[in-house]
Amino acid sequence: MAEFFVLNTGARIPSVGLGTATGKAEPGVVGAAIYAAVKAGYRHIDCAPQYRNEKEIGLTLKKLFEDGVVKREDLFITSKLWSGNHAPEDVPEGIDTTLEDLQLEYLDLFLIHTPIRSKKGAIPTPENFIPVDIPATWGAMEKLYHSGKARAIGVSNFSCKRMEDLLAIASVPPAVNQVESHPGWQQMKLRELCKSKGVHISAYSPLGKPGSPGSMGKGFLSNPIVVSVAEKLQKTPAQVALRWGLQMGHSVLPKSVNETRMKENLSVFGWSIPEDLMAKFSEIQQVKTLRAEFVVHPQGIYKTVEDFWDGEI
Repeated sequence: MAEFFVLNTGARIPSVGLGTATGKAEPGVVGAAIYAAVKAGYRHIDCAPQYRNEKEIGLTLKKLFEDGVVKREDLFITSKLWSGNHAPEDVPEGIDTTLEDLQLEYLDLFLIHTPIRSKKGAIPTPENFIPVDIPATWGAMEKLYHSGKARAIGVSNFSCKRMEDLLAIASVPPAVNQVESHPGWQQMKLRELCKSKGVHISAYSPLGKPGSPGSMGKGFLSNPIVVSVAEKLQKTPAQVALRWGLQMGHSVLPKSVNETRMKENLSVFGWSIPEDLMAKFSEIQQVKTLRAEFVVHPQGIYKTVEDFWDGEI
């Protein structure tokens, strides 16, 4: 399998990227991880203003370029639109702030982070949410694409319904829908829809989220099927989960600041999961681990988690 997928723009997105939503990592940790990851062979870095580390990442990218480790054109950099910048007039500000923080002139991919809009300048909590207007926001995203500041545009956390609604009005179809996807939450309906429309799925949390509601111990990585396949192929459960994603046709964005684990997560080429073992993954119980309970409020836009995901959980 190639180490990249081709988007509907013709651009090549690396099959394995590094997620940077590392929570409360100490200053310098994410930057050091990215430097080590790029030296190890990673070429896709997934960023977002919400992760509060784009300035640190920008300093690291600058150092990578100055040290001659890679050139800008060697990397695929993704970032996302902050929920407070959904108004069409605020979308350019959203990408400009990110470009300034990352010290870049363009992004390879710019996504609407979530179908959530918050009041400009407000903390994104349910009481500050206001109704989204995706067609208006997407129109502004299309202008960024035509300007060259975003070489591809897409969405994240969009359900089948939201994808269908967007595709119905888009002049420039989304290149990517970045969603939670892994053997424990396979998203088969969404996968088929996106495939039929030429939209690439990029998977965040491709190793699940240990300790989440509905998961046991290490989540689906301790599932007997995953463990059995890993043992048969002499790989780790994490490698098997990532390889499953690639064979299902989507790129994967594992998170880690551990250099050994980062290299391990990149060692998913030159071997494959045989068809008979791939078939066993359909037996794994499906549980969405990242449910976004934080968006729910009795008087808010979303009264239940099911409302937010359009019943697709």
